[in-house]
Amino acid sequence: MKKHVLKISGIQKSFNDKLLLSDIYLELQTGQIMGLFGRNGSGKSTLFKIIFGIVTDFDKSIFIDGISKHNSPTLICEISYLHQNQFVPNHFSVFKAIRLSIDKQKLDAFCDDGFLKSLFNQKVRNLSFGELRYLQVKLILFNQSKFVLLDEPFSGLSPKMIEIVFKLIKENSKEKGIFITDHHYEKVIEIATDLRMLKNGKLSIISKKAELIENGYLVNPVIL
Repeated sequence: MKKHVLKISGIQKSFNDKLLLSDIYLELQTGQIMGLFGRNGSGKSTLFKIIFGIVTDFDKSIFIDGISKHNSPTLICEISYLHQNQFVPNHFSVFKAIRLSIDKQKLDAFCDDGFLKSLFNQKVRNLSFGELRYLQVKLILFNQSKFVLLDEPFSGLSPKMIEIVFKLIKENSKEKGIFITDHHYEKVIEIATDLRMLKNGKLSIISKKAELIENGYLVNPVIL
């Protein structure tokens, strides 16, 4: 299977004269799951939004397989982003949202899901937070993009749903490059092939899990 490579460099972002992100460089390949750690307010969500193009950064350079994608209309087809806001139309039924979002070849596999089958006829607006989040995560993972940005994919999920989403992320990483951050850091540590730390505006490689303690993100070495 052909490997695809996403390269991003030059990301700079300030808010209220405070430098949030400084000269960020990132390389992500399909088959790779990169875990992102950082304290609240460190800029994790902002980094995802800049990569996806929701937040502008005129200094950003973005390449996929060596081809510049800066301001490219095709970028949205190659990178998908699970953000923390609701993005499925509330007036849709669950099944309509699925049918309009998922390729026909993947529809049966998507719908073969004990959690979702009982929800097909419900309106999206009537779903619980956990049910909606579960649906959103699956919609993002099953689309055609080469790269996926997952911001808090485990948020609000039941333990059983978390285990299913964990497996889905792992399965989809065979074809996609996945960049993930979540407060369920144990799950991120467990699933990630590579770790990164965002601190003081800089993105650094974490080669050992214990470095998360050294950088002040974790305080209890027992959990590792």
